[in-house]
Amino acid sequence: MSFATISVIGLGYIGLPTAAAFASRQKQVVGIDINPHAVETINRGEIHIVEPELDKVVKTAVEGGWLRASTTPVEADAFLIAVPTPFKGEHEPDMTYVEAAARSIAPVLKKGGLVILESTSPVGATEQMAQWLAQARPDLTFPQQAGEQADINIAYCPERVLPGQVMVELIKNDRVVGGMTPVCSARASELYNIFLEGECVVTNSRTAEMCKLTENSFRDVNIAFANELSLICADQGINVWELIRLANRHPRVNILQPGPGVGGHCIAVDPWFIVAQNPQQARLIRTAREVNDSKPHWVLNQVKATVADCLAASDKRPSDVKIACFGLAFKPNIDDLRESPAMEIARSIAQWHGGETLVVEPNIHRLPPALGELSKLVSLETALEQADVLVMLVDHKEFKALSGDSIAQQYIIDTKGVWR
Repeated sequence: MSFATISVIGLGYIGLPTAAAFASRQKQVVGIDINPHAVETINRGEIHIVEPELDKVVKTAVEGGWLRASTTPVEADAFLIAVPTPFKGEHEPDMTYVEAAARSIAPVLKKGGLVILESTSPVGATEQMAQWLAQARPDLTFPQQAGEQADINIAYCPERVLPGQVMVELIKNDRVVGGMTPVCSARASELYNIFLEGECVVTNSRTAEMCKLTENSFRDVNIAFANELSLICADQGINVWELIRLANRHPRVNILQPGPGVGGHCIAVDPWFIVAQNPQQARLIRTAREVNDSKPHWVLNQVKATVADCLAASDKRPSDVKIACFGLAFKPNIDDLRESPAMEIARSIAQWHGGETLVVEPNIHRLPPALGELSKLVSLETALEQADVLVMLVDHKEFKALSGDSIAQQYIIDTKGVWR
C-alpha cells in the first residue's frame, strides 16, 4: 500500500521537521498538535521553533498545499508519533503523552495503516502502544494478535538528529527501524525511504528502543567523565581545557569538553529510562547521570565564591553587584531550554542573589516564566557594560565571537572555556 497521506502527531523539534521532510517530497502531510498557536503558525507557513532551514521548507510545503496542521487527528495511511516522554517521580518514564496520542488516532485508523512511535521510550513501549490501540479498536487486528497478517503495522523508529542540524541529519543519517514483525519493519522502511538518503537498518522494536537509550547513555557517560575532570582540575588548580587538549593528543584518547551540566530532552533524560528498568545493573549509567546532574550546583557555588571575592575587593553591598548569565539553551545556537543546566543555574542565581541578575540569550525574545520576575533579558552589549560578574553557560556563536579586549570584567566563571 502506498502512503498517500501521512500524519505526524506532535509538531515540536522532531515532529515538525519530519512532517516538512515528507511534504518536501510532495506527500500530503497533516501535522497534529494540541498547541493552537503552533498549528496557526504552521498554517501561515511559519515556524514556532528555531531550527536552521526549517522555515524555508515549511513555507514552501504549506504554500504548495502539501503540509497543513490541525489540532484534531484525521484519517491517514501512516501515523508517526513524536510527542514528549519526560520522566516523573523517581526518574520513571512518563508515557502519558504517548498514550494520549495513540488513543487520539485510534478512531481514524483504517485497515492497512502504519503507526510508528518515534518518541524516545523505555523498552517495551511500542508493544504497550499496540495494546492501547488494540483496546480502542477491537474491530482491527494488531501484530501482537495476528503477526504478519495484522490489519495495522506497528514499528519503533527513533530520531537521531542534532538540534541546529536537524534538516540535514534527518535526511542523511541512518535510521534504526524496529518493527513488531518483519512486515512492519519493511513498511516503515518504505515510508522513511520517501525522503531518507541514509540507510534503514532493520531490527525488532525492543532492540530499537534500547538502541536509542544506549546512544544517549554512551554520550552521557563520556560527558560525565569530562565534567568530573573539571571538578578535579578546579580543586588542583589545573586548566581543564588545556589538560584535555594535551590528553587528546594520545592516538586513542578523545575526551569530550566539560560544561555546566547536561541538558536537552535526550541525553539528560534517556539514561534514567535504563536505570528505571534495570536499577541493579545500570550502576555506571546512574553514576554518570548523578555527576552531570550535580554540575549545576557546583557552578552555583563557584558563582557564590566569586561574588564574595568581588565584594571583598570593593565597597559594594551584595545588592549592588550585577551578575550576567550568558546563555539559557541546553546547547549552542538553538532556542531549546528543555532540561537545560544553564536555565537551572540562571534561576538558582536569580533566587539566591540579592542584586540584579541579567540574562543574555540571543535565541529567545522573552524570558520563560520561571525567570521572568527574577531576571532581566538584556543584550550582549548591555551585559558587558553593566555586569560585575560574568557567568558563561552556553557557547553561542555570538559569545565566541567576542574578542578578549571587549571583556573588562575581572570576575568570570567560564563553564565552557570560551573566554579562557
